[in-house]
Amino acid sequence: MSVIGQGIDRLDGRSKVTGQATYSAEHKLPRLAYGVMVLSTVPKGRITAIDSAAIGRMPGVMLVMTHQNAPRLPKPKAEGKTSGKEGNRSAGAEQSKPDNKQQPPNPKLSLLQDDRVEYNAQPIAVVVADTFEHARDAARRVQVRYATAPAQLDFQQAKLHPRRPEPQPERPPETGRGNATRGLQNAATRVDVTFTTPMENHNPLEPHATIAAWEGDALTLYDSTQNVSGVRRTAAQSLGIDPEKVRVVCPFVGGGFGSKGTTWSHVVLAAMASRMAGVPVKLVLERTQMYGPVGARPLTEQHLQLGASREGKLLAVTHDTISSTSFVDDFVEPCTAVTRKAYASDSLQTSQRLATLNVGVPTYMRAPGESSGSFALESAMDELAYALKMDPVALRLVNYAEKDPEKDIPWSSKSLRECYRAGAERFGWARRKPEPGSMRTDGKLVGWGMATAAYPANRKGAKASARINPDGTVLVRSGTHDLGTGTYTVMTQIAADALGLPVSRIRFELGDTSFPEAPVSGGSQTVASVGPAVHQAALAARDKLVATALGDSGSALHGLNANEVDAVDGWLVAKADPKRRDSMAAVVARNGGKPIIGEASAEQGDEKKRYAMQAFGAVFVEVHVDPDLGTIRVPRIVGAYGVGRVINRKTTHSQLMGGIVWGIGMGLMEKTEMDWRVGRAVNANLADYHVPVNADIGEIEIIVVDEQDKHINELGTKGVGEIGITGMAAAIANAVYHATGKRIRDLPITPDKLIDV
Repeated sequence: MSVIGQGIDRLDGRSKVTGQATYSAEHKLPRLAYGVMVLSTVPKGRITAIDSAAIGRMPGVMLVMTHQNAPRLPKPKAEGKTSGKEGNRSAGAEQSKPDNKQQPPNPKLSLLQDDRVEYNAQPIAVVVADTFEHARDAARRVQVRYATAPAQLDFQQAKLHPRRPEPQPERPPETGRGNATRGLQNAATRVDVTFTTPMENHNPLEPHATIAAWEGDALTLYDSTQNVSGVRRTAAQSLGIDPEKVRVVCPFVGGGFGSKGTTWSHVVLAAMASRMAGVPVKLVLERTQMYGPVGARPLTEQHLQLGASREGKLLAVTHDTISSTSFVDDFVEPCTAVTRKAYASDSLQTSQRLATLNVGVPTYMRAPGESSGSFALESAMDELAYALKMDPVALRLVNYAEKDPEKDIPWSSKSLRECYRAGAERFGWARRKPEPGSMRTDGKLVGWGMATAAYPANRKGAKASARINPDGTVLVRSGTHDLGTGTYTVMTQIAADALGLPVSRIRFELGDTSFPEAPVSGGSQTVASVGPAVHQAALAARDKLVATALGDSGSALHGLNANEVDAVDGWLVAKADPKRRDSMAAVVARNGGKPIIGEASAEQGDEKKRYAMQAFGAVFVEVHVDPDLGTIRVPRIVGAYGVGRVINRKTTHSQLMGGIVWGIGMGLMEKTEMDWRVGRAVNANLADYHVPVNADIGEIEIIVVDEQDKHINELGTKGVGEIGITGMAAAIANAVYHATGKRIRDLPITPDKLIDV
């Protein structure tokens, strides 16, 4: 029986729970010193003075690196100003993109090259000392004087002058088909609504951390990252050195969720400080420093119009989004991406615009765009269902997209109908009373809501190697990452299946730029990208082993054809006569003990031109609302998903559950509270930035429907890391409306929004 699909325990689990897993800040290096960043306390201006002389005389201090003494880095060409033209449905004057004069190659980085401050909590200095305590104490005593300048910190003002973002693949600034204006005019029922989502910050258990160590002109970075190859490229480019001189190591990541997919300032600053101090430098961000210089989910305001016939058929959809960005660099939260593909409608128009603020550059956060966009779209669909007096599931089925409505090509696979059916049946949706406020239990208002979940099935090129050793074990390598998602385990299963070996005979290694290159572990693409490379590398090694045995007169398989031999449980076996067999270890031993190596590069073909690739799901939520206090509990959730072939049943379940839990946080709790007078987060800690804990989570039931996808990749697998959060905030909001009759369109849904004052 194939090991693929089995829910085997995580192979890295024991090392993690026993403390043997080495995270980025835990590597032991001789003469290791400690760095602490100093962050700005104003949102815009210039540094007029930094009192570093006295700090340098404090106990243990080895270096105070500021813009006055930091190494000068290569200067890219100034980008100048760019602008775009607004679409015909978007009003307001254009903003110009700010000049990027004298910025590093990656404009997101603040590398102490000048005295400018563009946002509060921008890195402006690094203190290095012999102990963390000495470095932290010195960093907190650094005195900085500023010449402040007016800052743009009002989203409502900034959005009056939106900017058109630069086009990106799969993320155009505007899209359109049909005639949305006419469709809305002809609609029997219309919904015209606006939704907002707040700024949200990542809070992985492991904060960002880097150890930088030079040996001559070669640099090693032990960095907590989702993209070792990306860190290598950015560090080399920023420092002006050959990428071959940079090695990045990251065997374990204590959570990333998108925040560690980008190379941030502290990584290169650690390298600069290490070179200046002449010793390895460890730089770990404090929890408060996770708010500002390493990105966040941006603010969004989303305006939707839906027009439908009396039967519920969508005649027109418009979705216009404005999201916050930074003066340092642009980031677009692609909220309209989900709307463009979700439902069959002949007329649709979308637009994405940016409102520029003096804040740190936003970044990817679990299902960027799809999580916030699905909140708006799926809430609006629920409002339309009530306006039509239709069941919310029935409305979605009326508008079911049998093919990609944007590109007019077939889906590689789509099991959404089955997800609706299985989820509704398990949840008991047929027993729902449609009238708001009509269901109660134990004095609490009961609400049932649902939403569609969807996320792209992404894939990029990846490489891997497999080495069959003389003892019959196999070492498989790829420069990918395990963010806590189960990559070690899943890749081992894929290799074991291809080689006909038990999992115990496979060792999979990752997280090192000296291994074959793999893409960023983001966009739910690791298994779909690296899995085929591992599969092909293992098959290549197996084929070499079979060829060696067939050409070996000492082998029981000598003289057979390759297609007459199978690999089973560590043996090469003749299919026609299982008694004719040779152990893998024996074949390698007779070959002089030289390991047999297979290498592979799995590239994406033209399949995305022929097929649209998405994962789909349906989520059903029950909420209990206290009518007096407005408190909300979520005692029950059922999620049904079609995600292609499942490699590991247990890790798939965990990933989907994790996304659902995060969706509860997004719907009910998460918000970065900013003091917009100065542009700084005031709840920059795990006490005040609320996320769900065990007591907040009720029963979660997950259904994974059987789905075969012959087109996405040779394994037929799609990602599961992000689809679980999509649709969740909307399903909660829809359930709250069903319970209370109050439609909350601004996240998070907190008690104060439900209490009549």
